[in-house]
Amino acid sequence: MKPLVSILIPAFNAQEWIADTLKSAIGQTWQRKEIIVVDDGSTDHTLAIARQFASDHVSILTQENQGAPAARNKAFSVSQGEYIQWLDADDLLAPDKITKQMEALDRGRSKRTLLSSAWGRFLYRSHRADFAPNGLWRDLSPVEWLLRKMGQNLHMPNATWLVSRELTEAGGPWDTRLLTDDDGEYFCRVLLKSDGIRFVPEARVFYRMSGVNSVSYIGCSDRKLESQFRSMQLHIGYLRSLEESQRVRAACVNYLQNWLIHFYPERLDIVKQAEQMATELGGQLAVPQLSWKYSWIRTIFGWGLGKRAQVFLPQIRWSFARFWDKALSRIENRKLAETIR
Repeated sequence: MKPLVSILIPAFNAQEWIADTLKSAIGQTWQRKEIIVVDDGSTDHTLAIARQFASDHVSILTQENQGAPAARNKAFSVSQGEYIQWLDADDLLAPDKITKQMEALDRGRSKRTLLSSAWGRFLYRSHRADFAPNGLWRDLSPVEWLLRKMGQNLHMPNATWLVSRELTEAGGPWDTRLLTDDDGEYFCRVLLKSDGIRFVPEARVFYRMSGVNSVSYIGCSDRKLESQFRSMQLHIGYLRSLEESQRVRAACVNYLQNWLIHFYPERLDIVKQAEQMATELGGQLAVPQLSWKYSWIRTIFGWGLGKRAQVFLPQIRWSFARFWDKALSRIENRKLAETIR
């Protein structure tokens, strides 16, 4: 009998997306699957919409708002699958995503092999997703994967992974203290317990760009900034536990430098800690620089206003792009419905 795969979906105020996400999970060509949604105290219609999909294979649970890590831990605690597919409530899986990755396992891989997949960014129209390969789109050892991620500031969304239950349990639970980058920290621990990453290019994930509505959006939130730095400290410790070398220390310093602008100048206490860490690693951090597009604002009005412009003006552009893409999506859906009739 083929292994059971558990598709685990935390959801909070995702009424606009949850139906499409559930359809993509239900539509997986891998037949032996269970789908578990944990509504994390949504205040909109997320729970009601999700319950419309309830069946023998789709379970809808709810809890008071505790954050995505707690919702994921709850979903895993009631799951039965031999493999785990994490899926955020606004992302989509290609119909054969899980099948392609499970087929890769049939080629002699162990249960400690971590499977990843290709992914593309989109707003509303998934068929317009932009699949842009990066240095993580290949088979890698845990240390090489973390070196590339941290040294080059790369990213892999939650849904790209397919993880055995054995490896999931070895990695431990999601850290409920983290308000942001909880996924980055979590998969570092899973990586540490794995025997390597198998990249399956035929498997695909559609990653929705939600902007300021995304849990991962930091903005100027002190609590999220503190959470981000806590995750960064853990990242550095995890990588150094795998290898203590000059290239690792250099990647860690580069990681701190890339993220420094998020804390400067509002959180000089965190900046000081980052500088101390860089010194201990044998490096030195430079004062972060604004993009050339906003440096003139800094020159005239100061760092604070220049930084805010760099953070918020792109969000305004994204809002217009999202509005336009949403309008085009509605037009396309209306034409499709007319064609079907």
